[in-house]
Amino acid sequence: MLEIRSACEDDLRAVAALAAEARDDSPEGAQLGAQDTRRLLEHLSVLLSAGGHVLVADLDGRVVGVVLGRVVGAYLFAERPSLYLDMLFVAPRARRHGVGHALLRAAADLAAQHECEDVYSAPVPGNRGVQRFLARLGFAPAAGHRVASVAALQRRLAADAAARDAVRPGRRFGRGAGIEDLIARRRRARSVTESGPIDMRPVGGGAPSGRRAAHAG
Repeated sequence: MLEIRSACEDDLRAVAALAAEARDDSPEGAQLGAQDTRRLLEHLSVLLSAGGHVLVADLDGRVVGVVLGRVVGAYLFAERPSLYLDMLFVAPRARRHGVGHALLRAAADLAAQHECEDVYSAPVPGNRGVQRFLARLGFAPAAGHRVASVAALQRRLAADAAARDAVRPGRRFGRGAGIEDLIARRRRARSVTESGPIDMRPVGGGAPSGRRAAHAG
């Protein structure tokens, strides 16, 4: 008999095992983080303590499917709350028995209870079976995620800044720098009364400019 219910404390270890199985079920699994059960249990505890929802599919006394969800309140780009599903997974041994549909029905009911306008799902990357399942139920692409570790991002930003400073020491960058270059070129153009070519290259390029450029030929 299949039952969909909210997870209790005794279910968390089985849910953690399903999360690890979902990781291994994807060709991108190595990118999804640690498989350590203790860490997964900690994450689940944090999710629940922060008001998250863990729904499990109990089939004949065994947890064979799970939905992890969070209700996201209205914010800058959305006037109504939404239900965000961090994970939807059914163990391979329990598939094709209506477990996934039952989990999503429960998720939809949860969304309605919280007056959510949309349900977002973040399936495990690379798991085409889940992608096709969601597409058949009307889920459409909404956005793409990219990820970078904080340390790697900081290193890259510092390296890029150092590279720019090495190429153009003392120069300002961004919109302000472009405006300053434009003003400087216009002033130089106005100062040239003789005929001849005007050097319109950026300031600081090291080439002759203004009146000198007009007589360079």
